[in-house]
Amino acid sequence: MSVNLSKNGPALTAAYKEVVDEKSNTNWALFTYEGNSNDIRLAEKGDGGLEELVEELNSGKVMYAFCRVQDPNSGLPKYVLINWTGEGVNDARKGLCANHVSSIANFLKGAHVTVNARAEEDVEPDVIMEKVAKASGANYSFHKEASSRFQDSGPQGPVGSVYQKTNAMSEIRRTNKDNFWAQAEKEEERRRLEERRKADEERQKLERERKDRESKEAALREKRDKERASQIDQQKKYQQQLEAESKEQEKQRWEAASLISQRSVNPREMFKQRERGITPSDSDTPPAAPAAPASPQPGRLQSPFLSKQVNQCERASSPQRQASPPPPVSAGSASPGHAT
Repeated sequence: MSVNLSKNGPALTAAYKEVVDEKSNTNWALFTYEGNSNDIRLAEKGDGGLEELVEELNSGKVMYAFCRVQDPNSGLPKYVLINWTGEGVNDARKGLCANHVSSIANFLKGAHVTVNARAEEDVEPDVIMEKVAKASGANYSFHKEASSRFQDSGPQGPVGSVYQKTNAMSEIRRTNKDNFWAQAEKEEERRRLEERRKADEERQKLERERKDRESKEAALREKRDKERASQIDQQKKYQQQLEAESKEQEKQRWEAASLISQRSVNPREMFKQRERGITPSDSDTPPAAPAAPASPQPGRLQSPFLSKQVNQCERASSPQRQASPPPPVSAGSASPGHAT
């Protein structure tokens, strides 16, 4: 995504104009992002030069500084643009903000020197002023230098020294700043480790829950499969039992029919004859056949074998009855024709 310079545009423009205005005491302005967004805001501004500016740089942020310095060769004002990317910024953020450098340079126009810095060694005032001197030397006017070379400037004074008195408060502030950023980096590293540990624990927890859920689902699915298989087996056994009973009943019916077909006397006719034998005769009942044997007594089984034995006994007794003498005839019953 592109950088947003319009949200806080008036404040950004006002700070930039103060720096480029030579009559203004403000000689540096520092810009940064609002949180993790791409909106640029004014972080700080001041009149203490590079020494004051570098103390405001944050190693955990991406920042842009615009500063007015004095050229050591010509004494003219020069402008320095510092693209600061702290060492504590993550790689993804670094890559995203690297695409914004050209847009920032177009907004903060007129920079004679551009410094891409990541550590405090890159923004030391002496290092930056050396770059400014080199840049101005390339653009230094030869004609102006030649004309001033042949001018009598009077007696030369003693050669100056570059030694500067140590500022105790500045050194203390710098030491405190170093300690502060070192502590901030340690805390940031500890925070990242803690977040990574929590993320690992959360991932392991989710993995355990997933495995437990899959195990329970597999056990429940196996139980359902076993119950379904048991029901199917019971249904098959019940069906086989029904088929076996049906076959047995069919077999019994077939055997009964076979036995009935092999009999010489129909049981139904036998019972009908027994019914006729125990019923008293009347005019409506037809006479029994003369050759039929006497009706058996009720409750006595009629059998062809028994009937055959009875018939044999009757034939054996018949000659005896025929051989017995006839009864005597009385005298009065004699015919008159036989009288003498």
